[in-house]
Amino acid sequence: MFAGLPELGISNGEDLKETLTNCTEPLKAIDQFQMENGILLPTLQSALPFLDLHGTPRLEFHQSVFDELRDKLMERVATIAEGKEEDRYGKLEELLEKSFPLVKMPSIQPVVMQVLKHLPKVPEKKLKLVMADKELYKVCAVEVKRQIWQDNQALFGDEVSPLLKQYIVEKEAALFSSDLSILHNFFSPSPKTRRQGEVVLKLTQMIGKNVKLYDMVLQFLRTLFLRTRNVHYCTLRAELLMSLHDLDISEICSVDPCHKFTWCLDACIREKFVDGKRARELQGFLDGVKKGQEQVLGDLSMILCDPFACNTLVLSIMRNLQELLSQDSLPRDSPDLMLLLRMLSLGQGAWDMIDSQVFKEPRLVRTVDHLSYVNKLADLEVVTRFLPAMMSVVVDDHTFTVEQKLPSEEKSSLSYPTTLPETFNRYLQENRVACEMGLYYVLHIAKLRNKNALQRLLPGLVETYNDMAFGDIFLHLLTGHLTLLSDEFGSEEFCSVVFDGFLLTSFSSKENVHRHTLRMLLHLHHKVLPSYMETLTKTLEPPKQSSEPVKELYTQLTEKLEAQKKSPPPLEETPSLDLGLHPVTVPTTASTPTTPL
Repeated sequence: MFAGLPELGISNGEDLKETLTNCTEPLKAIDQFQMENGILLPTLQSALPFLDLHGTPRLEFHQSVFDELRDKLMERVATIAEGKEEDRYGKLEELLEKSFPLVKMPSIQPVVMQVLKHLPKVPEKKLKLVMADKELYKVCAVEVKRQIWQDNQALFGDEVSPLLKQYIVEKEAALFSSDLSILHNFFSPSPKTRRQGEVVLKLTQMIGKNVKLYDMVLQFLRTLFLRTRNVHYCTLRAELLMSLHDLDISEICSVDPCHKFTWCLDACIREKFVDGKRARELQGFLDGVKKGQEQVLGDLSMILCDPFACNTLVLSIMRNLQELLSQDSLPRDSPDLMLLLRMLSLGQGAWDMIDSQVFKEPRLVRTVDHLSYVNKLADLEVVTRFLPAMMSVVVDDHTFTVEQKLPSEEKSSLSYPTTLPETFNRYLQENRVACEMGLYYVLHIAKLRNKNALQRLLPGLVETYNDMAFGDIFLHLLTGHLTLLSDEFGSEEFCSVVFDGFLLTSFSSKENVHRHTLRMLLHLHHKVLPSYMETLTKTLEPPKQSSEPVKELYTQLTEKLEAQKKSPPPLEETPSLDLGLHPVTVPTTASTPTTPL
């Protein structure tokens, strides 16, 4: 407990023991030891008997004086460090040399740690001693740990790894949340709110102003993204940079070439829309990548691969298409749409770019018009073939709607189409940018409560690029959107399309689909046709090898069904809805659809 005192020429318990062992008059030896090792203040000696008269033990007195002096010393250390004297760090290093031998003493340790904390460069020898001792490493300040970590990537990785795992667990938990709502979903929290999460704040604190540590974290995120393809690591990459931006850590923000791009995109994510002005800013950043600096495209693609960025881009594309439709304009004639597609394509190709280490944005040869911003021949076809096919689906729906409003004598025998254009299906299966837009179009149709269009589209999602329609993010959004059509679940035809035609086609091979289906039924079971619900209950019973979350959800569902039999639930009101996509009002002509996209 008192190791280190002899090194400083101060007697400890062993010295007292030896003195008492060899002396002939113990009381005099004790008095002498107290005189030599007590507080060296002559006027104090005459005052100490007064404490004895009040029954105050000497230990209590000395401890209170010690605590007071220690606090004063720690305050003085902070004052010296914050001062402007040229030799301030020299003074602290001198104090460190004197106090470090006592670092294992609990009462002195806070002083040593305070000195270490305020030294911008702790002597290498002291850092190694702290790192080698688990107890010291555990209690030292993060400022000291940063100096240790910057030269010990493996140790830093051990510290960061649990936080990264925690982050992914939290994101996945949000996707499987028991809440099912179109108004409060995975994308509802603002960027600023998300950056207040425990993991982001801890990582921000661990990095401080240390560029080397920041680079290490980014490398961890790239490696994990490559290993797992988990897009939540892309979200963390953007959130971490913006968290440092919020704290005005210019030492890092000024050297990260993605900073201004991420800052601008963050504002778009907050608004859930990329307006014309910000679109031009983002375009300027992309066009400004100089020869020899192409590697920055890897980080930009990761930032654009963030689901929150992707969500904003596709919502903006949908709104842009809506405006083009109302103006009788072609997609290829919109520079803003071309840029949005360019960024969406760059984000969707993030994994391939980082994996191949080919940091080149695939694009057509530059021409004088804005088609130079469409990526690759395949993505040019997204504009010239896929989008027209998607627009034909919109026109079919509009034609049928107008037909239903005609007087009976003017109606034709037109029935609602049940199949999708072959081109539409093919691009959903072969092109990830087209697939992303197709999925969001399905969500948009669900927002409009368009049952006919939804029944036509859902079966087409069984086969999509890389099974994107069965990804957690889309299923999380779709199940929330389907709550708007809750009354339709009383129809066997609608249930058959949603379940038999889509969800049940893969639930046995994809456990996440099983979970999302059960999540939805927990909220909508009382709306589902009873005979169909009975069949679903049997079909969705988890096999023995299922995970605990699936079994728990199924148990909750069966309990609710039992409770429902005893006491039917009251009628629920349909929640109010803000679609977030505002229709553009234009003069109606014979060629202009009046319903929004």
